[in-house]
Amino acid sequence: MQIVTDYFEAFNAGDVEAMLACLTDDVAHHVNEGQVRRGKDLFKAFCAHMNQCYAETLTDMVVFSGKDGARAAAEYTVNGTYLQTDAGLPEANGQTYALPAGSFFDIRDGKIARVTTHYNLADWVRQVAA
Repeated sequence: MQIVTDYFEAFNAGDVEAMLACLTDDVAHHVNEGQVRRGKDLFKAFCAHMNQCYAETLTDMVVFSGKDGARAAAEYTVNGTYLQTDAGLPEANGQTYALPAGSFFDIRDGKIARVTTHYNLADWVRQVAA
């Protein structure tokens, strides 16, 4: 599904504005841990925080889509460096990690209306605490 591919290409390029262009104005962003964020402004703020604390690239991407094009999913590996300590998490000192993850999407009018991301936080903590 092209909109999902575009979204992930923008992510890997570090281009938040291009990611935002893939989203509906009322996007619902369901993060692995925490509250649902609604709207592009909260999504953009989340990206700014993430880019401050983490440098990540996604590899081994496989995108799936439903027959009607209204839903999609992706499985991938997050390859990252922990740059700055994130509140409530272990101290950052440049640790690297590789983490299997997945995202689920609702598509509306050719744009992403929902992003839900899942990964194993305990696995990530184990990797950066080692």
